[in-house]
Amino acid sequence: MLEHSENTTSAENEDYYIENGLMVFTASYLRKRGYCCKSGCRHCPYGFKKILEDQAAAEEEEG
Repeated sequence: MLEHSENTTSAENEDYYIENGLMVFTASYLRKRGYCCKSGCRHCPYGFKKILEDQAAAEEEEG
C-alpha cells in the first residue's frame, strides 16, 4: 500500500506509486496519457493483457 510521507508528491499519489522499488502507474494516469503502450501495465484501462512468451508457447502446443 502507498505510504504517505513528507517526500511523497501529489503526482506520486495520483499518477503512480512505488512498489518493490518499481514505479506503478495508476489507471487514472494511464487514461490521462491517452493511449495504450502495450507493455502490460498492471492497471491498464484499455484492457491490454501482455502474454508472456512461455504462456504463448504453451497455448500453441495446446491448440
